Amino acid sequence: MIDALLEPSDLPHRLPRFADISIEDYGPAIEQGMAEQLAALTAITASAEEPTFENTLVVLERSGERLDRVLRIFFSLLSADSDDDLDELHAAYAPRLAAHHDALLLDDALFARVNAVYEKRAELQGEDRYLVERYHRDFVLAGAALGPAEKARLRELNQEISGLEAAFGQAAQADSNDLAVVVDTVEELAGLTPGEISAAAAAAEGRELAGKFLITLTLFTAHPYLSVLENRELRQRLFEAQLARGSRGNANDTRGIALDALRLRAEKAQLLGFDSYAGLVTADNTAGTPKAVRDMLERLAAPAARNARAEQSALEASAGGPIEAWDWPYYAEKVRVSEYDVDLAVLRPWFEADRVLRDGVFFAAGRLYGLTFDERPDLQGYHPEVRVFEVSRDGEPIGLFLLDLYTRDSKKGGAWMNSYVTANTLLGEPSAVVTNNLNVPKPAPGEPTLLTFDQVNTLFHEFGHALHGLLARATYPRFAATSVYRDFVEYPSQVNEMWMLWPEVLANYAVHHETGEPIPADVLGKLEASATFNEGFATSEYLAAALIDLAWHELGPADVPTSPEAVEEFEAAALSAVGLDNPAVRPRYYTAYFKHIFGGYASAYYSYIWSEVLDADTVAWFKENGGLTRENGEAYVRYVIGIGGTRDPLESYAEWRGRPAPIAPLLERRGLV
Repeated sequence: MIDALLEPSDLPHRLPRFADISIEDYGPAIEQGMAEQLAALTAITASAEEPTFENTLVVLERSGERLDRVLRIFFSLLSADSDDDLDELHAAYAPRLAAHHDALLLDDALFARVNAVYEKRAELQGEDRYLVERYHRDFVLAGAALGPAEKARLRELNQEISGLEAAFGQAAQADSNDLAVVVDTVEELAGLTPGEISAAAAAAEGRELAGKFLITLTLFTAHPYLSVLENRELRQRLFEAQLARGSRGNANDTRGIALDALRLRAEKAQLLGFDSYAGLVTADNTAGTPKAVRDMLERLAAPAARNARAEQSALEASAGGPIEAWDWPYYAEKVRVSEYDVDLAVLRPWFEADRVLRDGVFFAAGRLYGLTFDERPDLQGYHPEVRVFEVSRDGEPIGLFLLDLYTRDSKKGGAWMNSYVTANTLLGEPSAVVTNNLNVPKPAPGEPTLLTFDQVNTLFHEFGHALHGLLARATYPRFAATSVYRDFVEYPSQVNEMWMLWPEVLANYAVHHETGEPIPADVLGKLEASATFNEGFATSEYLAAALIDLAWHELGPADVPTSPEAVEEFEAAALSAVGLDNPAVRPRYYTAYFKHIFGGYASAYYSYIWSEVLDADTVAWFKENGGLTRENGEAYVRYVIGIGGTRDPLESYAEWRGRPAPIAPLLERRGLV
């Protein structure tokens, strides 16, 4: 039923009718959505009326309503619950959707009308004026001012790049699935919890490996199990499997795909008048230039590497000799216990997933924003494991929150948030529907889901994105939910991490799942005392990935190597140049499985630490002003997460704080002072 994709749902808050959607519906629905939008654009350009905000920008905003509805569902499921048929459909439609996007932004007549309104923007106010300015910027950066020959080449490039990005994601996922580590005996899994062992057994059973155990791979280079597995040989096997993804010379080798995409991106940037693709990307972000990004990353790299070397010495003393990259997480936890009396693995019984969700994540949101969450088992998600909650603010329903917690072969690695419906007045959508995806191994039936410390942090992080999507209100879809600059979007999610260890919140959710005992009273103090422990490693592995991303995208087309084997050489040189070439501290991602930069974060992986400048300053503000209060939450909604993309976010931030965010709180947090 293509209407289930194209038409607004009649379910609460317009939750998509997933049960009525089949794989056969997507193609026709996408085709119809594209045709309808093109017809609407033709009507704009064919008009004999003088261009105005109403007859040009407002009609343009309305034109993609049905296509956007289809694509929100399609791309969400492509990440969360895909299969070969959906992957094939994506491969087929990625170039066509890129061509459709170009048909909009490279249309001379449409740009002329937008430009005419832009020239008179002084007559407009507030969100209307900002909409014109943002659309004009979109058109210019997309190549609307180019000549016919340049536009023709740009269209070719965009279609080829989109096809390569789709191919990269599919190959990376296939190789990750193929490289899952098979373990023969339970004794080899010493260090894992009973729930983790049962999850490994269930994963093996799912692949017809009865009697064995299967450790599925995660997105990070350093798998979370490396911190607890006692068997060093298994740690090495697991680490090397993580490292090998996309670079084995098989049908799923991603390196050639990556190099082709990088070369075409560089050509596209030059066509648009930029020295590099990094220049093109940063021009439409708060950073402004690649130099601003590199200056910040390199400023942090030297102290981070220095701290990591000091940490390494302590770990090697504990290990009794040199350590390898697969040893670092394991001995880091040993040293954390000996120096700070904090064993993160031992804390897991206090982190039962549902308790963390309801009495931690939801509790903090209630105190700050007046939100309540009622589970709606009568509403169906896209997969049986998806839970649906109705969200109300001060008793008034404002949307739905979907949670998809567990890992499976049909789900991409990592954690993320998506919006199915965004709150905007133009299209008469007063509420929002958002989803959070994580990749927690699912225990056997009857076993509790006990989260790691990092998984709890991730749940709070992703829920920060969800809050952004639920609470933002805009007139126009262009500014709804998390439609903000790429290097700003991580800021609200990072701020929400602070509530994980806020005393009032921690005490409310951290209860032993068997005994009901609260987490030991001294644990918070120990965690705070160890806040910068292993931060040299954490900062170094992140910066290494961000600098690999930036280095690739600073290249011109002729500078991108052609041989897949050159990828590792390039990465090594990029890291050596900034002193982040410690073999015991590997980048969080290497190119061959760096899904962020062959998806939505191309030349923008720096965004996390760029946003953390705002985050650290905001955390300081909350602490100075009483923390978890409704008054503080209201101010944060007013100036940050409630405005969506309706105004310049840094201007709004400066208005709130009375100044731009300084970098000092970030340096202190990461132990870089």
